[in-house]
Amino acid sequence: MNAGQAVKLILSFVLALPIGWDREVEEHTAGLRTFPLVSLGSCALMLVSKALAPESADVASRVLQGLVTGIGFVGGGAILKSEKSVHGTATAASIWNMAVVGSAIAFSMYGIAVVLVVINFISLRMLKPFKNELDHRR
Repeated sequence: MNAGQAVKLILSFVLALPIGWDREVEEHTAGLRTFPLVSLGSCALMLVSKALAPESADVASRVLQGLVTGIGFVGGGAILKSEKSVHGTATAASIWNMAVVGSAIAFSMYGIAVVLVVINFISLRMLKPFKNELDHRR
């Protein structure tokens, strides 16, 4: 591993912390450990795919497709259904989003990663009062 890869791994972990913190504070099933680990693992997987075939977009594409599918199963585990409601969809979407953040960092697309984290955090924090109001009206 070189220094650039180490920096990418650390950055993928750190950028996911605000989302993990939010989910932890809100007492969701996935939180401060899950989100950084999803981003970190996704970044590592994509770095490995780049190292296996540095000039092959096909290899990276196939690994990314598998990652998206696998993370879908992880996110699916965060969704809970009761008699009249479904909970955890925002957490599941955020888990999926963190996989994209880690992948973007692996490919040096830092702007995309930062924008995804900011919009994810805003969606969880600032849109919650609006969602609560709509839920209350129902």
